[in-house]
Amino acid sequence: MTDEELIVTIQHVYTVPTWTTRIGYCGSQSRAFFREQGWDWFQFLQDGIPASKLLATGNALAEHLVAHARAVEEARDGSQA
Repeated sequence: MTDEELIVTIQHVYTVPTWTTRIGYCGSQSRAFFREQGWDWFQFLQDGIPASKLLATGNALAEHLVAHARAVEEARDGSQA
């Protein structure tokens, strides 16, 4: 799966492992990040966002989120085989 094909969803945001004992990114900070990028949070909630768009920001947390989404989706695809 390419970064163009991989769609990151809100479920990925709320399940990404963090550097603390908590799981998931903060919702309000995630919304703020989307606002800073000029992206529509509510559209994201409905449709997700291409991983390539997150990676293009160069943001380390976005890169970590994409890596998590990729691992989740690859595990899901592998379990169906």
